Amino acid sequence: MDIDPRRLRVLLAVARTGGVLAAADELGITPSAVSQQLNKLEDETGHALVLRTPKGSVLTPAGLAVAEAGEEIERALSVARARIQGGAQVAGVVRVGGFTSFLRTVVIPRLPEWRLRYPQVQIRMVEGDFPALLRLLRQRALDAVVVELDSTTPGQGSLSAGMIEEPLLDEPWKLVVPSGALLTTENIDLGHLPLPWLGVDSSAANASVLGRLRQSTGARLETVHQYHDTLTALALVAAGEGVAIVPTLALSGVRHDGVDVLDVPGLGTRRIVLRRFDRRRTASTPVDTVARLLREAAAGFDTRSAS
Repeated sequence: MDIDPRRLRVLLAVARTGGVLAAADELGITPSAVSQQLNKLEDETGHALVLRTPKGSVLTPAGLAVAEAGEEIERALSVARARIQGGAQVAGVVRVGGFTSFLRTVVIPRLPEWRLRYPQVQIRMVEGDFPALLRLLRQRALDAVVVELDSTTPGQGSLSAGMIEEPLLDEPWKLVVPSGALLTTENIDLGHLPLPWLGVDSSAANASVLGRLRQSTGARLETVHQYHDTLTALALVAAGEGVAIVPTLALSGVRHDGVDVLDVPGLGTRRIVLRRFDRRRTASTPVDTVARLLREAAAGFDTRSAS
């Protein structure tokens, strides 16, 4: 099987955006060019990779396997790029905002290593929710923020003038239910689960997932309670109070007693991005260095081992 690796970027774009039109917009090419690249990739693999449905495009099992290989290549290139660009000596304080699961799982474990590599760079972390982080970034109280988005919900947190967005990580959403609550985990009907959904703050990315499911299933999907931290959600689920959608990273290093964590087609993925203002300088700045470190850390993180 002789695959042109350049076509993998197109397949990843379709997987992340959920359709040919959206993928074309993200890549800056025409929809016909996306379709042509997909057709050539399918010829090269000898398998159908994308299934087109009225609600968008989904990857077949073969497509998922090829996309996973593409993600591995993408991670390796990102790490190599970060190491090549990261040798310059820089100094300064960089204030980075982020949400709990990314800071705890991806960033904080790397801080000791980063201090050794860049002793003159001081990284100051600020934990917060989506609206608060963007407000602080616009006020220049933060130099960069890591935010979460539901990858298939458009129009979340539009960029201000001069702000740039850099992709860091895509990870699958998970369905968490009380242990043994479902008689079968095959062909789960998300619109008719035996328990209510747990509510989450409207600014959180998983709230967008619930809104998307309401549209796709036609069900009301009423919620009970409202949580902020995934540990609270897991405790409520274990107590039989409802079911929840949680990101993979938030389950890393966390006990799952009393709950079943399920992969369910249709839940989609959480997209994690870095936002900052582009100062358009030719020389590397401390913010540039920290952005490279964050990309390196995200690229080296295996979401498959996180749940």
